Amino acid sequence: MNEFQVVTDGRARSLRGAAAVEMALVLPILVLLVFGIVEFGRAYNAKIMLTHAAREGVREYSIIQDQGAAETFAEEAAPNLSGVTARVTALCDGTPGDVAEMTVSYSMDYTIPLFRSGTWNLSERATMRCGG
Repeated sequence: MNEFQVVTDGRARSLRGAAAVEMALVLPILVLLVFGIVEFGRAYNAKIMLTHAAREGVREYSIIQDQGAAETFAEEAAPNLSGVTARVTALCDGTPGDVAEMTVSYSMDYTIPLFRSGTWNLSERATMRCGG
């Protein structure tokens, strides 16, 4: 008797079919888990890029106080993300201690096989005192 057979009731049976069934049950869960981890990693990376872009954009606005230039600067600060939108949400009005605020947004498409696909709307906000 070899290791691939088991004897029950005097008959030898192969274990190869059991391994195929187990693989068929486990493989979809494993694929779901691996692709979920990959998509979460992509989203986390995008979130870090948005944080950087928001900080750079609000810093630029607080120094030069040109809204359009600062928004363009923030959008270009995340070169690996296409479709980033930046908006200055609090303007400097010359009051001492005034705070500028910028929000940077990005819509990320994701696909997890055997589960779903869709869009995550990611956004980050940064503030800085006007005048640097």
